[in-house]
Amino acid sequence: MKKLILTLSLVALFQNFNAQEITLDKIYSGYYRGKGIAGITSMKNGESYLVIEQGGIAKYSYKTSQKEGNLVDGNFESYEFSDDESKILLLKDSQPIYRHSFLGIFDVKDLKTGKTITLNEGKPIQEPRFSPDATKVAFITDNNLFYQDLSSGNITPITKDGKKNEILNGLADWVYEEEFGHARLYEWTKNSDAIVFVKSNEKEVPEIYIPIYGKSLYPSEMRYKYPKAGEKNSLVSAYIFSLGKGSIGKINLDNFKNYYIPNVIQTSASDEMVLITSQRTQNASDVLKVNTKTGAVTKLFTETDNQWIDTDNVTLEFLEDNSFLWASERDGFRHLYWYDKDGKLKKQVTKGNWEVTDYYGFNPKSKEIYVQTTEKGSINKVVSKINIENGKSQLVSNAEGNNSANFSKNYNYFIETSSTASKPYTFVLKDGNGKVMKELQNNDEQLKKLHSDNFSEKEFITIPNAAGDQMNAWIIKPKNFDPKKKYPLFMYQYSGPGSQQVANSWDNGNAIWFEMLAQKGYVIACVDGRGTGYKGAKFKKVTYKNLGKYEIEDQITAAKWLGNQSYIDKSRIGIFGWSFGGYMASLAMTKGADVFKMGIAVAPVTNWRYYDSVYTERFLLTPQENPAGYDDNSPTTHAKLLKGKFLLIHGTADDNVHFQNSMEFSEALIQNKKQFDFMAYPDKNHGIYGGQTRPQLYQKMTDFILNNL
Repeated sequence: MKKLILTLSLVALFQNFNAQEITLDKIYSGYYRGKGIAGITSMKNGESYLVIEQGGIAKYSYKTSQKEGNLVDGNFESYEFSDDESKILLLKDSQPIYRHSFLGIFDVKDLKTGKTITLNEGKPIQEPRFSPDATKVAFITDNNLFYQDLSSGNITPITKDGKKNEILNGLADWVYEEEFGHARLYEWTKNSDAIVFVKSNEKEVPEIYIPIYGKSLYPSEMRYKYPKAGEKNSLVSAYIFSLGKGSIGKINLDNFKNYYIPNVIQTSASDEMVLITSQRTQNASDVLKVNTKTGAVTKLFTETDNQWIDTDNVTLEFLEDNSFLWASERDGFRHLYWYDKDGKLKKQVTKGNWEVTDYYGFNPKSKEIYVQTTEKGSINKVVSKINIENGKSQLVSNAEGNNSANFSKNYNYFIETSSTASKPYTFVLKDGNGKVMKELQNNDEQLKKLHSDNFSEKEFITIPNAAGDQMNAWIIKPKNFDPKKKYPLFMYQYSGPGSQQVANSWDNGNAIWFEMLAQKGYVIACVDGRGTGYKGAKFKKVTYKNLGKYEIEDQITAAKWLGNQSYIDKSRIGIFGWSFGGYMASLAMTKGADVFKMGIAVAPVTNWRYYDSVYTERFLLTPQENPAGYDDNSPTTHAKLLKGKFLLIHGTADDNVHFQNSMEFSEALIQNKKQFDFMAYPDKNHGIYGGQTRPQLYQKMTDFILNNL
């Protein structure tokens, strides 16, 4: 009997997978999963590149695109070369901690002798880093900094005072990691003589605790330091460890902005380091040069802004002569500026009503920098090379879509990764001028499956807001769209500062689910309103000190505009968002209750007082300085306005947007006698995944939409 049931189940599944429609079963079975190329890295000679494949790290020729064998055999999660490529650092196994941090088991293989050494005797470590001369590896364990000699295997402690929830050495605390975007806060000098590191004292930072239910009789507890807006942050200080002396010296930053030290950056000079520091308000950053022999500190310059500086998106790149490139929004768009080694501005390198979104490198022979920009429109990202001296520019990627590049060390070749909203990712080998040499990987099979299941392409439009801006938007219509019919509208957005959801790029995330909803008779739309990125600083930073105000006004305006289109039923408009998008969906269902019939908010911030200090204060200042900015646009404040059908979803172990947000909002709705639906996911973090969690979550949301919109 069991065998018969299994056979019938497989037949049913097969029939379902061959129906000409997109289903949740197909989405979460991996049926539409695309293909990629992992771990692309150019070798130093610029003629070969490496990728991670099953069974090893494979070496390929740029010129012929042919595989030349495995550089290293075995299965690895990631790898990193020493500067001279004599050794390779291999991650064998990892366990995530927060967004960027993880514990890992690492080996170092000597590519000349074939000898392999395991770091820290095979015990887990964090953030290993080769010394530039490839003789040592520094790493962190138990919040202390160490280095291991690769010849003798001897391990030398650099610090000894590290302690969980108290002292971190060379390692970011939770809020630094989350909001400044990296976990490592140490760096070797170019001559391998010293390490500069940041020490974080988080003893006075308030602690958050999260119950972990698991399957035990009594729940356990997760505790960590989490500075909420206006509360105490870690006290940070910077130090130099001299390998020759075996001693640590404190760097005196008293005369500079020193509330935050988000970046430690190696320069091209042998005994020098740069620290980027910031005051608490994050509207001014000092770029400081530290002499690691003497400890002397010199300010190269101070970057200032009337609103905020994107301290989480720093570009500082040193050239061979120790001059450097710095990204700034000072002219209203994010561009590159060239400084000499002493911090004197030489020139603005890029200019225009577009932005530099990534930096790939500098070719000293041709004097060209390689960058990704929005010069072909804010929804596109393209790759160009620009002569740093005369400003001459040449596009080397496709002119449309989302294009990124991985260049060879000599810049004679690059692997372009590209996509559009209607074409999944392709990987193409090109020469340095952008001429196609060979397509390495495409996703035609993925697209074929989607088209056979009646995939509908996005349409890009613009929608005016009250300020006269043209907001970027996309729309997905049902495949059998009839302009004479009235369709319900389901809106998606994120809307957070500097973000972008309306992009001419392939989306392997929610997009296929949206396609499924379109097949069920909904028009799906997404609008990037004020506060979002890639349209200049003015459009992005108008939300300063009023986070949520203009963003929700623009979503309401967009909903009304779309509702006035002949094919939309304005009485059936819904909205969905996650995280900041969940915050916006909650505002839409309260401040926009007369427009939105239905809303789904996943892991929303419902009161900015509950969110972390670095992110929130960057845009709102502290609650003590700007209480109205926190309260006037809190969904909790407006709970009494809720009218429509509302589904609130949160993971109980969310370390980022705490479950507390949804608890407070729920209580406000309850006390205002508002009926709503709520789903809590036990022990799930901000991503709400694991096992069958995602399929269950998306089935719940799908059912809620079908029943209420």
